[in-house]
Amino acid sequence: MRSPYVQEPRPGTPPALSPPIYPSDLDAAGNDEGAPRAPAPGGEGKPHNQPRDALLRGTDKELEAGPAVTGGSAGTAPGTPWQRKPQHEAMDPAGGSARGALPRPCRVLVLLNPRSGKGKALRQFERLVQPLLAEAEVSFKVMVTERQNHARELVQAEELSRWDALVIMSGDGLIHEVVNGLMGRPDWETAIQTPLCCLPGGSGNALAASLNHYAGYEQVTNEDLLTNCTLLLCRRLLAPMDILSLHAASGIRLFSVLSLSWGLVADVDVESERYRCLGEKRFTVGTFFRLVNLRTYRGRLAYLPLGSAASSKTPTSPVLLQGGPVDSHLVPLEKPVPSHWTVVPEQDFVLVLALLHTHMSSKMFTAPMGRCAAGVMHLFYMRAGVSRTMLLRLFLAMENGKHMECDCPYLVYVPVVAFRLECKDGRGVFSVDGELLITEAVQGQVQPDYLWMVSSGREPSTTQEPQQTPPPQQPL
Repeated sequence: MRSPYVQEPRPGTPPALSPPIYPSDLDAAGNDEGAPRAPAPGGEGKPHNQPRDALLRGTDKELEAGPAVTGGSAGTAPGTPWQRKPQHEAMDPAGGSARGALPRPCRVLVLLNPRSGKGKALRQFERLVQPLLAEAEVSFKVMVTERQNHARELVQAEELSRWDALVIMSGDGLIHEVVNGLMGRPDWETAIQTPLCCLPGGSGNALAASLNHYAGYEQVTNEDLLTNCTLLLCRRLLAPMDILSLHAASGIRLFSVLSLSWGLVADVDVESERYRCLGEKRFTVGTFFRLVNLRTYRGRLAYLPLGSAASSKTPTSPVLLQGGPVDSHLVPLEKPVPSHWTVVPEQDFVLVLALLHTHMSSKMFTAPMGRCAAGVMHLFYMRAGVSRTMLLRLFLAMENGKHMECDCPYLVYVPVVAFRLECKDGRGVFSVDGELLITEAVQGQVQPDYLWMVSSGREPSTTQEPQQTPPPQQPL
């Protein structure tokens, strides 16, 4: 049964999508000295390069016959999952469609960023992915991206009917480009139904780690994670996946497949770029550096909790667009949020994170409460006043999903359907799926079951309701 929050897309022209705006100055001054303590919590929350087709010879017989990858290692026998068997062998019908698997044999278009992560994605595809695809009768053609937003351009121009799925091998940023490219097409309603597959080739690989978790595998990284995700593709099962529809004050509309962050998480995303050669360790280095030079940002947050959304009505003045899905819970940014929303008083924040999935990277199990129900996302925020010692404890505990057991009174978690974030000092940046957006007022709503993803099927929702912790008497 589909979620009661499903908003069916309306026919029309494509949404006005724009590439992210990149800030020129990210070095905001630190202000941890004398940071004001957060007020006692009220009702607002409960703490707690052009395509190079010739570079790789595709296995698609209509494109080119013969072996798969030029220069690849000899084929090996298909591997097995790196841990226990998946929990599901068929898609749950909750997606509202009988479509549950790719055909056999099938043809896929692989979009690969050779510079993502440590720059080893192409070699890993040849050595690990290609032999498994050959055994599973998955033919492919590879298109190598050469610049930012190249994948967006490729999918906007591609004849999608030639392919049974689009496979994205990179970090989380490339699948962000692909989804926004599909939503920018004149035939976006049909284009976004093209199944997608996520193969980890970047630094964070948060979406791949989440899919690995939903499949029931143990938490793994690097080549083990790549093997698990490739085996999901070989099994061909599909599951519906939510997207987050975002609107910025400047008029930009974006679609997120993973998260929007502001504050500490976004700072680490931005500043750790200089350590890209370290792979996923760049986030650890960036986090320790930012803890030493902790910043806070002033803003106001509002959100529509899951419980309130169930009984809410469409606003009298919803956000209206000429194309794309209708965000029925949102009103224009210049208007106050509806009365049934929860408003967090203006204050200083260490971070705000809206997260669609369980992981922020392959080693950061951020949402141990599990996968949200369709149309719902995880919302975390951290008030100013938290000590560096507590932040370090939370960071170290997050690898195993134990950070919610630290009982930090400055950390608030609540499952929500929509949110609005207004930054009051203009400092910092937003990070959307690892891509940067200048800091301005932004709001978003989850669009449930909006695209198809290669997965093992939808696991039952285990969304956790917020729990109350007394207001802090002093910083920990």
